[in-house]
Amino acid sequence: MTVHRCGRGVSAIRAAAPLAAIGFIAAMLLRFPPALYSFYPQCPIYQYFHIECPGCGTTRALAALLHGNVLEALRLNAFTTLLMPPAAIYAALCYRRFLERKPFHLPRLPQPAIYATLAAAILFAFVRNLGHI
Repeated sequence: MTVHRCGRGVSAIRAAAPLAAIGFIAAMLLRFPPALYSFYPQCPIYQYFHIECPGCGTTRALAALLHGNVLEALRLNAFTTLLMPPAAIYAALCYRRFLERKPFHLPRLPQPAIYATLAAAILFAFVRNLGHI
């Protein structure tokens, strides 16, 4: 059995790559606010049906969070804003597994948690579109 070891430089690049990608995305959102620039992807559901899906406003909400404006982020997309803390914790755990070179596995959430999240997303989409009906 052959064991491959990579050098320190490769390990440093491997460890820095995910953080650099997150930093690049954050810099883009800070430098080019989604409200002012049109190169960000448009929601096809909103574009064709004129209703807001559970993800509509996520990019603008993330930009507001980066500026420290939590209330604005909640106004733009409360669902995404409230899911950010658990998503950040999960991302940190995945990053730790990545650094330890453990295999990546999709989370095995209990079915009630999956159904509750889907129900919350559907309810959120319904409530946020009540004014459009």
